[in-house]
Parts: sequence; structure tokens; C-alpha cells
Amino acid sequence: MAARDVTGPAQLQLAWGPERRVFTVSEINGAVQRLFESEFSNIWVAGEISGCRTVTSGHFYFSLKDGQSQLKCVLFKGAARFAKFRPQDGLAVLARGRLEVYEVRGEYQLIVELLEPQGAGALQIAFEQLKKKLAAEGLFDAEKKRSLPKLPRRIGIVTSPTGAVIRDMLHVLERRFPGLHIRLFPAQVQGEGAAQQICDGLRYFSSKTWADVVILARGGGSLEDLWTFNEEVVARTIAASRVPVISAVGHETDFTIADFVADLRAPTPSAAAEMVICTRESLFEQLAGCRAKAIQAIRYRLLLASRDLHRRGAERASTVVHRAIGKRMQRLDDAHERLLRLERRLIEARARALADSTKRLEAANLRLRFARIRHQQELLEQSLRRLIVARLEKGRRRQEALEAHLTQLSPLAVLSRGYAIVSNAQNHIIRAAGEANVGELLDIRLHAGRLTASVTRKDETE
Repeated sequence: MAARDVTGPAQLQLAWGPERRVFTVSEINGAVQRLFESEFSNIWVAGEISGCRTVTSGHFYFSLKDGQSQLKCVLFKGAARFAKFRPQDGLAVLARGRLEVYEVRGEYQLIVELLEPQGAGALQIAFEQLKKKLAAEGLFDAEKKRSLPKLPRRIGIVTSPTGAVIRDMLHVLERRFPGLHIRLFPAQVQGEGAAQQICDGLRYFSSKTWADVVILARGGGSLEDLWTFNEEVVARTIAASRVPVISAVGHETDFTIADFVADLRAPTPSAAAEMVICTRESLFEQLAGCRAKAIQAIRYRLLLASRDLHRRGAERASTVVHRAIGKRMQRLDDAHERLLRLERRLIEARARALADSTKRLEAANLRLRFARIRHQQELLEQSLRRLIVARLEKGRRRQEALEAHLTQLSPLAVLSRGYAIVSNAQNHIIRAAGEANVGELLDIRLHAGRLTASVTRKDETE
């Protein structure tokens, strides 16, 4: 009946013949893993994130799905640090990674190494996520903003060397304050490698002592065009700069992460050139105003000094009282400091006592004692096993020696050398010719087989 269930003789031989190959589950998983390593080691997968969850280790587990199927994915913590956004349900993404087999459950999954959003909506989500993350770290705090120099003599600019942006900025700076020292660090402001070039420019001016202020500039564009200035590495480089940074990216309605991190945001690159330095005429006006204020302050100080001379007499009497009060306040401060030191010592003593009590409680912990007893029991069991094995081995060797000795003493060993055992009908062994009678039947046992013989003659001489 079994032969009718197969389609041919070859299958019958495979199912029932001696050439049948049986795989273990681990061997099958290993073979699939080797297939994945050779064919699916660096692939891109497009889909929508579904069932996203994160664990305490920082890893992300989710599925990529389309209209017909889904694929399990894992984004480990190390790769998640370089992602532009946090995965969440409903996002359309491109995932680059490799297929691997998770042997524990026999499932295959995509190990994600790079995650990129698809569409402007995803970019906006990535923008909001990074903005929230950096704000929580305090990179946008107002107290961290550095004040710009009033009259910078040397200005660094990080932007593209071509285009209208740098020409407009140089024109404005020359018109407002001729003779300024300006240094341009050429950088790509859009596309692959743009973020790295911008960071190189910011680090260049930060590591040197040349520039008093740095302007990071770019013209307007779409969210995708300005995305270089939303990169986390650019934001952190601006925050780490030792030179004040002005962000002048896009138009007045465009906002980037660089705008929030920079020490000052300018609505346009031309506006940044106007904000970084005042005009020469306004500087002269400020100097004239300062001169008038200085003259007014000097006159006021002279008036106060005149009044002070008239108060000297009354103040001498109050000076003695103030000195006495001051000494008593000093004693009060000393007593307060002694009280604080005593309080610290008491707190430290209580802390040490608490630590000692905690150690004693941990030492008295029954679980720890049970663990030590269990460990000792396991050691004793191991020693007992080794002892039993050694005794059995010693008995086996002794048994083998006795068997060898018994084999040497066995009569069968003597028979193998040509001797025989002769016995009568009563099964008594015949050792001398006088113990047998003529005509008596004797049994002769040889090394191989037996013989029955009849005595026809006997000779009792030795």
C-alpha cells in the first residue's frame, strides 16, 4: 500500500531505502541561515511599521507589512542610536539590513541596520521626535545661549561657495562695516555628505581662535532640501562649538533644528549679516551717547560726594554700633558653621550604621545561606560520584585480574595442551590404572568433545 502513495521508484527509494538522510532541527536552521547569509545579507525592504514595541534593553521589535504579508524585524540599540526617528506604528519606512534565523523559535527576521522614513509626513515626525529629544537634553535652553560680540572683527561663514547667499552676505557686510575680516569654509548644504562638511566647518572655527562669531547659512527650500540642518550630528556640533553660532537657514517661515540650537536665529542669510555687526554710523552714535552718559554720571558722582561729606559726622557715631553688631553676627556665623559640621558628622555616622546593618541583614539572608548550602551539597554529590566511579573501576580491574587467574587454573586450559580427564560410569575420576576394570566403559573428556572407551587391558606399572 505504501508504494501506491508515491509518484515513482526514486521517491520510493528515498522514503524506504538505505540512502535516507535525517536532519536535526538545528541543521535545518543552520542551512537556512547560510542561505540567508549568501543571498540576503544586505537588502532594502519597504513597508509600514506595525506592532512596534521597545524593551528595557533599548531594542525595538516590530513588523513591516504591506497589503498581503508582513516581516518580523529587530532594530538593536546600537543601530537605533543612529536612526533619524523612533519607530512607531503606521510609519512608511525603508529598512536596510540582513535576514537571520532566530533558532529558538525557528523564525526568520530582518535585522535592521538603517531605517529611513518615506514621505514628507515621516520627515515631519522625525523632525518633531529629534526636537523633543534635544529639548529634553537642554540643548535649546536660553541660559546656554552665548551672547554675540558687539564688534566682531573676524567673522566665519559656513555655506556653499557658489550661489547668491554668499554674495548677498558679503555685500551687506561690506556696506554696513567695511574692513571686516571674513573667512569662508566651503561646504555642501544639501545632499549626501552635506552634514559632514557642515560639521567640519563648525569644528574648524571652534578649534581655532580666529573667528569671533560663525554664521551657518543656506537659502530657502523644501523640507527635504533643508533636512541637512535637521540632522542630529549638526545640532550637537553647533551646541559643542566654542564660538557663538548664528543660524541663517532658509526663509523667515522655515525652521530647522539648527535654529533652535544656535545662539541666535536669523530669518534669512542677509538678515544674519545685518545682525552680526552694526553700521559704522550707528557705532559713532553709540560712542556719542556713551560720552554724554559718562559726563552725566561724573556730575552725579560729584554731587553724591558733596552730600557724603555732610553726613560723615552723623555716620561716625553709627559706625561703632555697626562694628559691635558685626562682631556678634560673626560669632553667630561661627556657631552656625559648627552646628552644620556636627550635623554632617551625625548624618555620616547614621549612614555608616545603616550600611553595617544592611550588610548584616544581607549576610543573614536565608536565600544566600540556602544557596551556599546548595553549592556545598552539589560539591559533595560530585565528590561522591567520583568516589563511586573510582571504586567501581577498582573492582572491575580486580575482577578482570581474578578472571585471568581463574582462566589459568581452569582444567580446560590443561586440556588444551593435549591432556584428558577419564571418569567411570559413576562419574568418578580415574587417576590410576588399578581403579578401572577390564571391560568397563570409561568417559574421556578432551579439550574439544568427549569419547567413550572400553578397557581391554590395564597395566598398573608406573
